Amino acid sequence: MKRTILNFLLFFAVFLTVPATGTQPTGQQTTVAKQYRYKIEEVLPHNTGSYTQGFFFHQGFFYESTGQYGSSMMAKVEVQSGRILTTHALDRKYFGEGACFHNGLIYQLTWTEKTCFVYDAATLNLLGTQRYNREGWGLTTNGTDLIMSDGTSTLYFLDPDTLLDRRSLPVTKNGKPVDNLNELEYIDGSVWANIYLSNEIVIINPTTGHVTGTVDLSGILPITLRTRTTDVLNGIAYDPETKSIWITGKYWPRVYKISLQ
Repeated sequence: MKRTILNFLLFFAVFLTVPATGTQPTGQQTTVAKQYRYKIEEVLPHNTGSYTQGFFFHQGFFYESTGQYGSSMMAKVEVQSGRILTTHALDRKYFGEGACFHNGLIYQLTWTEKTCFVYDAATLNLLGTQRYNREGWGLTTNGTDLIMSDGTSTLYFLDPDTLLDRRSLPVTKNGKPVDNLNELEYIDGSVWANIYLSNEIVIINPTTGHVTGTVDLSGILPITLRTRTTDVLNGIAYDPETKSIWITGKYWPRVYKISLQ
C-alpha cells in the first residue's frame, strides 16, 4: 500500500514538472524587453512654436503635425534649418494629432473631433476628410495598414481607404499593459511609440504586441535649453534609406538624430 502511494506521488511530481505543450494563454508575455541606450549622432534646429503631435520623414523633408486649438497645422519642414516651408492650418475647432505618409497621401488625425485630414503629399493641398471611431493620438503605417494609438495600451490597424478597424492589438511590456501610447513610427518591422508624459520610447512587435525594447531619453534635451513652455518628448521620424532616426518634443528647440547602443 505504501509503495502504491509512493509511486503515485512520484508520478504526480513528475507530471507537474513536464512543460505543457500547445499555445500559451492569450496575452501572456514571453519577450523580455531589452533596455537600450542612445547616442546622439547629429543635432538640428526645431521650431519652438510647434507643439509636436505627429512627426515623420518623407523624400528629404520632415513633416510635422502640431496641436493646440487655434494653432494646429500640417507642415513641411526643411531638415537642416528647421524652417517651415509649407503649411495647412486647421480650423480653430480642431486639435491636430498624429500624421503619416501612405501611398501618395498624408493623413492627419485630430484629438477628440474624430476627423482625419487627407492631403496630397506632393503639394500639401487638402483633398478631404474622413471619420474614425475614437480619439486620435499617434499614427504611422506598415505600408498596408494605418496604425493608430488612442492613448490607451491598444494599437489599431485601419483600412487606409475607410479608416475602419481591421484589427486591434493590446501592447504589453514584460506581461503588463503599456498605457499612454502616443506618437508612433514604423521602423524596420517594429512600431516605435512615445509614452506620453515620459522620456521613454517603446519598441513593439506588431504581431504579438510585446514590447521588445525600450529607450530612455531622459536628459537628451539639456536643462539649459528648456524654458517655461518646453513640453514633453514627442516625435519620432525615420528615413528607411539611410536608417536615420530623429526625435524631438513639443516646443523643443532641437531635433536629435540618434542611434541605439
